[in-house]
Amino acid sequence: MLSRHVLKRAVGCSNAPARRAFATEVVPPAASPPAPTPPRSKKADKARISTAIILNRSPIITKSQTPFETAFYSYQARIRRALSNPFPHDFYFKQGSLLQTRFNMEERTREKQAFGPSFLPPEEVDAAKAEADKAAVEQLAQQEGEGEELAPRTHEADLKNDVKSLDRQGQRNLYLLLLAEENGKQVWRFPQGGVEKGDLLHQAAQKDLFAECGDHMDTWIVGRKPIGIYKPSPATPEEPQNNVFFFKGHIMAGQVRVDGKSIKDFAWLTKEEVGEKVEKDYWEVVKDILSDF
Repeated sequence: MLSRHVLKRAVGCSNAPARRAFATEVVPPAASPPAPTPPRSKKADKARISTAIILNRSPIITKSQTPFETAFYSYQARIRRALSNPFPHDFYFKQGSLLQTRFNMEERTREKQAFGPSFLPPEEVDAAKAEADKAAVEQLAQQEGEGEELAPRTHEADLKNDVKSLDRQGQRNLYLLLLAEENGKQVWRFPQGGVEKGDLLHQAAQKDLFAECGDHMDTWIVGRKPIGIYKPSPATPEEPQNNVFFFKGHIMAGQVRVDGKSIKDFAWLTKEEVGEKVEKDYWEVVKDILSDF
């Protein structure tokens, strides 16, 4: 026989109305413990951004022609001269004038250069008159400032191998390379520096260029977008990853002036000379950015 306390509990349970769920009620599933988040790498938190300038001096003289180009242009000149109509010198020059004599002499010289002496008929003129005409033509050319000696295509800086001169290798593109003190050793690299808060990358690149090379240059940053990126391997796992974004620039005037402290030296070099100076992993990044000419 059940006790009075047990019967009271049973009666209380039977009198409680049963709860019914609505058809539209969503019963939440049993809560599962949240997945553990992977720990963030300290190295990723410390990643830094730097900018570098590939400062270019464009060619200042035209490139010398190859033997094939010389032969091709000579052939085209002979064709044009053979097919062109004769120049009406009687219309432009007075008969017997000094200018007509000068034109005839220069025209025969051009004919010899195009077709050779064998293509021209022998000239039957008075030797004394020919000498007089030649002297008069030379005097006229001197009065007009012609016949001046042209500057040589090879500069004195090339003869002395002066890598600090902007006049060397006039037919090639030159690039500014700096000798910097980094991690206790000296390395050759392009002008480089960090990015301050609020600066755009191309603005930071311009400021870093002036900071390392002085403000005695007239330079121009080509665009706002980088043309390459270099991610050097940190010396230690604790050292932050440095991402170097390259920007292209041109120099119009002026010269580099280094402080001699953090930057030891500088040089204006061609692409092949840059490859001989910089480290191998650095070269693999920048070699396709530099011009072959």
